[in-house]
Amino acid sequence: MTIAFQLAVFALIGTSSILLISVPLVFASPESWSSNKKILFAGTSLWIGLVFLVAILNSLIS
Repeated sequence: MTIAFQLAVFALIGTSSILLISVPLVFASPESWSSNKKILFAGTSLWIGLVFLVAILNSLIS
């Protein structure tokens, strides 16, 4: 269970880092918003899901 928690935290940190760079880039150019909207929403949904997963795994470990 601890390894699953650590992997979920690592995935959350990685997703946060990728979104930290990609979100401003998508909003910086007007053409890229329409073409990358689905990818940005998918990344945001993944991040929200990982936040809930880390919270659930944390409550099971503690």
